[in-house]
Amino acid sequence: MSQARKEGIELEPALSAMELARSTWYYHKNEKVSYREKYEWLRPLVLQVIADHPEYGVRRIQRELREEYDCRVNHKVLRRVLDIWDLSMKRTVQKGSQNDIKSAIRTAGSQADLVNGRDCIEDFEVTVTDFTELRYADGKRKAKLMPLLAYKTKIVYGWAVGTERNRQLALRAWERATATYGELGISTEGMIVHHDRDSVYTSFQWLRQLLVEDQALVSYAMGGAPDNTVMESFNGSFKRENDSLLQDATDIEELRTVVGKRIGYYNNDRRHSSIGYEVPQEYAERMAERRNE
Repeated sequence: MSQARKEGIELEPALSAMELARSTWYYHKNEKVSYREKYEWLRPLVLQVIADHPEYGVRRIQRELREEYDCRVNHKVLRRVLDIWDLSMKRTVQKGSQNDIKSAIRTAGSQADLVNGRDCIEDFEVTVTDFTELRYADGKRKAKLMPLLAYKTKIVYGWAVGTERNRQLALRAWERATATYGELGISTEGMIVHHDRDSVYTSFQWLRQLLVEDQALVSYAMGGAPDNTVMESFNGSFKRENDSLLQDATDIEELRTVVGKRIGYYNNDRRHSSIGYEVPQEYAERMAERRNE
């Protein structure tokens, strides 16, 4: 007699007493054995989301997996694998560490701001950035834009558009910016990147990329928007001048296309008063050539 049949015969009285079908028993028995292995492929993605968003619960992790990784998973499944992998402690530890960074910035006070109060800023010394909200699809939908703007030459080095303000969006914008720095022959070493104290800009991922990988400096606008007026001015003008085009975009991909074209226009065609009514791209290239001579 086969082992499986023998096991079935021995189980029969117990299953009958519980009014439980044999198929149901085997389903749950096999699922419990293989559940961890079944969803092991999901573990690296979940770990990345938790690293980026230590404060997120199950629902927010589920949304992040869908939006950023095109990974759709039931919240009940997600809750169960989080329990199996015992990941709640990791979120608590990571969140506390980020609070330490914010505390250090508060303690530094005005010294954490490397931009305001300066008498002279060189052409490529300071890059400013911030998130701003874009309305599209006739105002029914919202997205986040993060541009990286040269404080003096006014060129937009890089940008990214996404459904939420998060570290992935910020790092995509920074990656684009570093490509532009390379084209202009500008080093990120010693460059000051000025922004507010948003959790994205105080995260380990952001600080590690800028401070360690690219050897830049970070500066915090301690007073928020009033201490980052160059960026606020750009964001306000960009949304005001392009409002109808943004509203006409029907989905996020179309919105990205519109933003890309309008930033291309801003860099390559639109004259800027603060640089003598020149075009930012041409002005930046000329200043870079002069600097690199």
